[in-house]
Amino acid sequence: MTSSPEESTDSLILHSTDNAVSWITLNRPQAMNAVTWDQREKLIALLAAASADPEVRAVVITATGKGFCAGADLRGTPTDGRERIPGDVARTIRLGAQRLIGAVLDCEKPVIAAVNGTAAGIGAHLAFACDLVLAAEEAKFIEVFVRRGLVPDGGGAYLLARLVGPQRAKELMFFGDSLPAAEAERIGLVNHVLPAQELAKTAREWALRLAAGPTRAIALTKQLVNASLDADRAAAFAAEAAAQEINMTTRDANEGVASFVERRTPQYRGL
Repeated sequence: MTSSPEESTDSLILHSTDNAVSWITLNRPQAMNAVTWDQREKLIALLAAASADPEVRAVVITATGKGFCAGADLRGTPTDGRERIPGDVARTIRLGAQRLIGAVLDCEKPVIAAVNGTAAGIGAHLAFACDLVLAAEEAKFIEVFVRRGLVPDGGGAYLLARLVGPQRAKELMFFGDSLPAAEAERIGLVNHVLPAQELAKTAREWALRLAAGPTRAIALTKQLVNASLDADRAAAFAAEAAAQEINMTTRDANEGVASFVERRTPQYRGL
């Protein structure tokens, strides 16, 4: 299902900033929030804007209706009308799904996924790319690609193998079974499972805690953790030392040390 002409991207991706938290809400419930080309570009732009905006210190991605995201809706993808040739598919994935997942991983602010319902295909990977994942009890995750005879894309093998290990990742991707939220929490894909009525409240509480924290230190910590499984010990230790060197030039780091010495609560400004 594609969006109708009267549906603008602004109505399909709701966005607001509240108390230094950027709230990004997929709003296409009639299609279980399957992401169109326009929506994907809007998501990428909002994540880039969050990185660049000093007034934004945390991000929450959530959705309306019964689904978090049913995957990619490619029927709205722009085409030039020519016959597909070798290289087109790889280019589409590289410039599409992989850019979206990369935008989450590379966002300089911590990103929380508040998964309200089914997250399938690229929708599951969108959640797994987030730094913290909260899920409603009704939520489920589906590596749907194998059901369509496809290879998982949008960073699926990269993310899952790092989150749950190669054997569990293969089980999820080989069979494509629906994974309930409670089981996703048990194997480490989800931080916490909550009753649906508590999901937004808890996401807000976590986001506000992050927004009150030392933003640059959190960003550097995110980079270190995301890179840790791709680096040997020497490279990881060097990156850690360099990150702390950079961090110690920030006002928040000086505030954190000063507040410890003065035995008071630190007041971080995200600078």
